[in-house]
Amino acid sequence: MSKRDYYEVLGVSKSATKDEIKKAYRKLSKQYHPDINKEPGADEKFKEIAEAYEVLSDDNKRAQYDQFGHEGPSAGFGGGGFSGFGGFDDIFSSFFGGATRRSDPNAPRKGDDLQYRMKISFEDAVFGKQTEIEIPTEETCDTCSGSGAKPGTSPKTCTKCNGVGEINQAVETPFGRMVNRRTCNTCRGTGKIIVEKCATCHGSGTVQKRKKIKVTIPAGVDDGQQLRVSGQGEPGKNGGPAGDLYIVFIVSDHEYFERDGDDIYYELKLTFPQAALGDEIEVPTIHGKVKLKIPAGTQSGEKFRMKDKGVKNVHGYGQGHQYVIVRVITPTKLTEKQKQLLRDFAEISGDIPEEHGSSLFDKIRKTFKGD
Repeated sequence: MSKRDYYEVLGVSKSATKDEIKKAYRKLSKQYHPDINKEPGADEKFKEIAEAYEVLSDDNKRAQYDQFGHEGPSAGFGGGGFSGFGGFDDIFSSFFGGATRRSDPNAPRKGDDLQYRMKISFEDAVFGKQTEIEIPTEETCDTCSGSGAKPGTSPKTCTKCNGVGEINQAVETPFGRMVNRRTCNTCRGTGKIIVEKCATCHGSGTVQKRKKIKVTIPAGVDDGQQLRVSGQGEPGKNGGPAGDLYIVFIVSDHEYFERDGDDIYYELKLTFPQAALGDEIEVPTIHGKVKLKIPAGTQSGEKFRMKDKGVKNVHGYGQGHQYVIVRVITPTKLTEKQKQLLRDFAEISGDIPEEHGSSLFDKIRKTFKGD
């Protein structure tokens, strides 16, 4: 099945900015995260979203994708002939269902990659951390050294395919007689038959184990970003190298900080007197408390920047800032003295129009007194 367009996956246009892509990713990843969304297909949807973001959030990968699509540069046409095709044999193969290129079934093959989703705290994502994880994995069987055969014996050459791993089958077509190659169903393409299987791995050559791996969480890593740990995936076949482990970080929300890239946002609640008269107060940051001067006449919604009090960029490109958003709190429970002071303030400041001042002020007075 062909892959969906990455821009379509994230629901953004091809001209979307990095911030727009990031916001779309954060919204969708939380919506379809397997720990939250238990609907069928949510896990695959989450992987699709993570893959799209991995490409579109990287300038170089995005440029390659915009130019060549999913297939990469090899999908384009070269200087001569077909690029990405193996000649007419492969074209006929696509019609008649067989592979025409013979590969050595016993050649070394790289092991499969693994993915591990690691949930980390807001602070660990900001500052980084050394930790250890335990993952289920397949490892080469120590008893048979990965051959799958009982110690003292060895696999035999498959007599049905003569060790090739494939069987030729003649097919009559409108183009004439053609040969279709299919995987040998006796040796399953390995070219070998294990007569006496290893008692430990039962002929598979691998055993299930749980493996502990030390992981360094990079300082500044963000939600959805991943770390490649080379050689910690599934073991290779026939002496091939092991696959890689990809750790996807799921960052927990903070109690009162909000993160956007390398910047931190914090909502500061002020009383009316503090906003009107000004104040100097201590504001929490991820680096500790810092004094912030509030100018007299500060309005609700105003934003103050605290330079370099954000997150260190994971790639080493500087430091983010902390932005403090002011919210002026209107009191809901007032004493009679407080009410009177507010009435006096309203009257002195001229907030009530003169031509309607008397009747309107009487209504306000009645409301406060409960007349």
